Amino acid sequence: MSTRKIGAIIIGIATLFAIAYTTYKMMSGKDVGFNEIITISILFMMFFSVMAREDKKEKEDRSDELGHKNSAKISYFILLFVILLAVFADQLVNGTVNIFLLAVLGLGMVIFPVVEYLVTKKH
Repeated sequence: MSTRKIGAIIIGIATLFAIAYTTYKMMSGKDVGFNEIITISILFMMFFSVMAREDKKEKEDRSDELGHKNSAKISYFILLFVILLAVFADQLVNGTVNIFLLAVLGLGMVIFPVVEYLVTKKH
């Protein structure tokens, strides 16, 4: 078994535990906040990044497309950083975290790795 598959299994199990814990908190009536959403989003992001990782030989073949990919990644991370700043600003101003803004941040963290995974599996 390759290290990629082992890493994906470990991160996948950690993601399931985080989802189960968050579900338990919701069912028991406790607040689900920033830490739970961000943890699940980061674990999903890591899972799909590991699954979409290419071999070194495949990377050399696709070196032509790096300019467009890099600019898209940079703009993606800038947008995520702006959303993160908006979550923190909302926390400072209102004293609570807006769940919809937090959901946008969580989805934003997961969308790029999922799309990267799907594109990698397509080729």
